[in-house]
Amino acid sequence: MRALVACLLTFLLAGCGAVTAPAPETSATLRDGPWRMVLDIHGRQLPVLFDVHADSSGVIGLTIHNGKERIEVSEVDLDGDSVRVRMPLFDAELLAVRQGDSTLTGVCWNHVRRPGEDRIPFVARAGGAHRFNASAPAGDVGGHWEAHFSLGTPDGYAALGLFHQGSDGRVTGTFGTETGDYRFLEGVLDGDTLRLSSFNGSQAFLFTAVLRNDSLQGLFSSGIHWSEPWSAVRNPSFRLRNPDSLTVLKEGHDMVHLRFPGLDGDTISTTDERYHGKPLLVQIMGSWCANCVDETVLLDELYERYQDDGLEVIAVAFEKQTDRQRALAGLERFKRTLDVDYPILFAGAASKENTRSQLPFLEHVMSYPTCIFIDRSGKVRKIHTGFYGPGTGPYYEAFKRDLEAFVQQLVADDGGLTAQR
Repeated sequence: MRALVACLLTFLLAGCGAVTAPAPETSATLRDGPWRMVLDIHGRQLPVLFDVHADSSGVIGLTIHNGKERIEVSEVDLDGDSVRVRMPLFDAELLAVRQGDSTLTGVCWNHVRRPGEDRIPFVARAGGAHRFNASAPAGDVGGHWEAHFSLGTPDGYAALGLFHQGSDGRVTGTFGTETGDYRFLEGVLDGDTLRLSSFNGSQAFLFTAVLRNDSLQGLFSSGIHWSEPWSAVRNPSFRLRNPDSLTVLKEGHDMVHLRFPGLDGDTISTTDERYHGKPLLVQIMGSWCANCVDETVLLDELYERYQDDGLEVIAVAFEKQTDRQRALAGLERFKRTLDVDYPILFAGAASKENTRSQLPFLEHVMSYPTCIFIDRSGKVRKIHTGFYGPGTGPYYEAFKRDLEAFVQQLVADDGGLTAQR
């Protein structure tokens, strides 16, 4: 592995100003405790905090911090001065050269991104205690904000900003959009400058903005493949459109018919006897999608709780990985890591064209995830676009309560089957 990583880094870091790997050392280790990694986003610094720890047998692991989120990383391979860190869910890894036990220089390689957008240079050093250094905050960004990204362009969209600011200027929160939320963001208000970041392997987010009275003007970068302006104003009453109204059945359809291969190769259909007369949730998702991770955890909990009452769940996956075998391997990893009990079916590429082709009964599929709720008679009761996860705090808790109440209605209602007999 050492030779492989060294060769890869020589190629990947060419032209990135990377330092030359030092001479090999006799022992391979990383210093225990807090570390700070900085991703280079076209000259902008995206900081990430993580801890290095070793178990009683000396096996090294990482814990990545994003606000309240903790991502446990167990696949950390050291071979001399070469380090490979495999992210636990997404098809991404850190490849680095170790300089002593306290510095790593390398790249974050996201294998589902296109060439030129898939590798972000980074430097990580032991002892990093703060995500961002900050002076005294010049205000307070805590509260609800009406935000707009790429305002006035075809790519423009609205978002709900949800922030909490501590007395030390530390800021946590997220943005909720009509297709999902940006999950756990963490940063500071440094004087009048807001800085927020998040990293999970699939997503590398950096938000900056300047606070002027009750408005924010800034820039959002998603890895090195996307950057856009954003602005926000305080607005406690701001709401987005109802997520149950965005994706609908096409005219002439009142039921959902799906037939795709499962991960074991067997074909599963919504018309199978297993699903006859049972309430069914159909989750449209992808293993590359962080919001889908949050939704999967919740749906699996509901499946376990209400399976004895008849509830069934099917996931239909659209993958960004173009190689079929690698896409299936990613789904297997997703299912295994999250311990998903319901079946995951493979529907092909995560493209607008393929999604429309494979789901011809749906109008305006705009988000992964999207969840279809079907009653015992096979009729679609509602379609929910996107997902607000635990990073949205009270919004997530309210959504969980509403979702469970709706599932309870589905399992209690016979969908008119009694009248049909």
